[in-house]
Amino acid sequence: MKMFKLMIFGALALGVAGCADMETVSRNAPLDTPQLSSVMVQEQRRYSVQEVRFLVPTDMRISEANSFYPIADIVWRGDPFGNRREQIAAIFHSSIAAASADLTGDTAVIVEVTLRRFHSLTERTRYSVGATHSIKFDFAILDAETGAMIEGPQEVHTDLAALGGRAAVHADQTGQSQKVRITAHLTQVFTDLLSGPVGEFPEEAGNS
Repeated sequence: MKMFKLMIFGALALGVAGCADMETVSRNAPLDTPQLSSVMVQEQRRYSVQEVRFLVPTDMRISEANSFYPIADIVWRGDPFGNRREQIAAIFHSSIAAASADLTGDTAVIVEVTLRRFHSLTERTRYSVGATHSIKFDFAILDAETGAMIEGPQEVHTDLAALGGRAAVHADQTGQSQKVRITAHLTQVFTDLLSGPVGEFPEEAGNS
């Protein structure tokens, strides 16, 4: 009788072990149903720029004070004394033209830029400690045929490290004036903004 009970117990133990092995195999077995991964494909910009609209709000404050940090919206010394709004507009138009020169997409667009801040260096700051060229603007892309908004408006804040002291003097002597450096910087910023996936407007672009 004892031998019969031991045989039954052994059979039950083997059965439990077998179930455990089968469960482990079942858990590790690959699923027959294939896994479907959803990948979102973003539409790429395919623009050709037909027009540039550059707007400077009339209430923006301009300073010609030769202090270290004038409290103003517009501070610019990279051109001779004159109409600062027009001088800055010329820089933006040149930068956008260079950035869009090779764009041959099938969507004709208007680039609209509204200046919010253009704070460069005064003479006193540039030839001593140096600082940062701080530039901020609203950027939008409109359909050239209908005028409808395609993207934006989006605020873009882009800074450029400004040279100071001997470095600034050397830059002037080698043709790398404030105007040259800022124009090149903005050209790269607009190159980034006019290419890549639709709807991607970085809050900070091209910072150096």
